Amino acid sequence: MRTVTRVLLLLVTLVFGVALLPSQAMATPADPDIDASTSQQLDELLAVRNSVTGPRTDAIAQLSARFLGTPYQANMLIGSATRAEQLVVDFRGVDCFTYLDYVEALSRSTDRAQFVQNLIATRYVDGRVEFPSRKHFFTDWAQRNRVAATDITGTLTPAAVPVLKHLNAKADGGTYLPGLPVVDRTVTYLPSASVDNAVIAQLHTGDYLGAYTDEAGLDVSHVGIFISTPNGPMFRNASSLSANNQVVDTPLTQYLNTVPGLVVLRPN
Repeated sequence: MRTVTRVLLLLVTLVFGVALLPSQAMATPADPDIDASTSQQLDELLAVRNSVTGPRTDAIAQLSARFLGTPYQANMLIGSATRAEQLVVDFRGVDCFTYLDYVEALSRSTDRAQFVQNLIATRYVDGRVEFPSRKHFFTDWAQRNRVAATDITGTLTPAAVPVLKHLNAKADGGTYLPGLPVVDRTVTYLPSASVDNAVIAQLHTGDYLGAYTDEAGLDVSHVGIFISTPNGPMFRNASSLSANNQVVDTPLTQYLNTVPGLVVLRPN
């Protein structure tokens, strides 16, 4: 089980973006600064996307697989309440949320221009590249424009539990994101003990999974992608655990033993 400290560190990584890469300092939404390695990989990934003739979830599976082994890197995004937001495109390292950003945007794109626009629409509310408009919470993907996925958690089993969350509000009265409002939202999750074979059989490759957290003010502590494989159901994720520290496939049943439950979003 993760310690509370580890969970909190992951949550801070998820909701805060801080610049680490000076080469990105002059990036703009219209013309993001893309390093040579990312540029080459982007072309390769778009070629993969264009070769997929099946549903978009097939593209999510194939594109997400191309990131396996990519180093985990926290704090990849640029922007805060006191620093102007900039659009980051950098495949050299990903955290759990930027990994999903890239895969989701790539799955909708056939060329670079489309990818940039889809990344903006995925990462930001109404396409506004601003810190307050960043989708800081996993359930924003199902709640805020452009809606990327449908929250199907409550349809999977009667054991699903709805919880009223005050997103961004810390238990001590502070906020995770100073200057941004507290958002009241009912978050429904599947307790880990209820995710049995019958529930797993209803999951689709390409579903986005969030690890529910009972921490005040937050919906999930980690995110990834459900992948059905010959070796069983996998949770494909950018893992910060010292044993991984990269994008990996973790057996879903094994992962469930470490978290309170799951939130399931299905790509639209």
